[in-house]
Amino acid sequence: PKITSTWVSVMLMFIISGLCIKTEELSQASHRMGFNIFVQFFNYVVVSLVVMVFSRLLIAVDFLPQSLADGMVICSCLPVTVSMILVLTTSSNGDDAAAVFAAVFGALTGTFVTPGLVLTYIGVKGNIDIIRVLIKLSIRVLLPLLVGQLLQKFYAPTQDFVAEHRKSLKGVQEWCLVFIIYCVFCHTFATGIETSVGSLLLMTFLQIVVLISVMALAWVCLRVLFRDEPKLCVTGLFACTQKTISLGVPLINAIYENDPNAGIYTLPLIVWHPMQLVIGSAMAPYLVHFVKQQEDQLGRKPLIVQKLSSESIV
Repeated sequence: PKITSTWVSVMLMFIISGLCIKTEELSQASHRMGFNIFVQFFNYVVVSLVVMVFSRLLIAVDFLPQSLADGMVICSCLPVTVSMILVLTTSSNGDDAAAVFAAVFGALTGTFVTPGLVLTYIGVKGNIDIIRVLIKLSIRVLLPLLVGQLLQKFYAPTQDFVAEHRKSLKGVQEWCLVFIIYCVFCHTFATGIETSVGSLLLMTFLQIVVLISVMALAWVCLRVLFRDEPKLCVTGLFACTQKTISLGVPLINAIYENDPNAGIYTLPLIVWHPMQLVIGSAMAPYLVHFVKQQEDQLGRKPLIVQKLSSESIV
């Protein structure tokens, strides 16, 4: 497991990511630079700062164990999801092109931005060698991602293969992720766990509160900055606050491979990930209504109506 979970599975996941990520799609939404910069800044910096301050307060009043509080910070430093944001944006009638940009840009930058944020906020713990961690991340994450991208760009049959087997490749990624999580928790329980059930339940509740709070803050900011762009507001709500588990778990495993608390550090992310789907799905009908109402007020016609109108004029 030390080889298969920390090396083989991780590298396989990111080779598949490199094969599937279409960087040319970044150009579809690159003209909305103000929106794109705000989303990435909020997701990486604002969310992590809020969680950092909140978690340090919890530690100061002895309300939550250090390991779980650090796990909350690590979770907050991760980039946006890849597939979930696209699904929720589409179901909520958001801007699909902007969602694609956020997903692709997050996947490409998270491999080096997240470790930098984590080490800045939490610092070096135990016997962690920063240089060794960066080398491991480069070999396990960046190199496979680059190989996948090169195959996609310069080996023509790759695109046809990915298009034909995309569902199977996604399944391989999911099983690799399950295997990595399983091995991390096996290691954690084998070395002993010092967190009570009560602390775990408290952390779960706090993660839900934080998620709802940062979503509310993001929504207020989006409505102020992009008042006349309801579709962007909807997309930004998800892009500003979602965190990826597919990148998060391998990164935590690489940075804290020999840390007995590695499994504990993943728990806040395991809570955050499904809750963002539950909350997002529950909000989708209301967001669809919001977009329709706002576009009616702004005097915008749906695309199909505009097309029919232009055809009738001709």
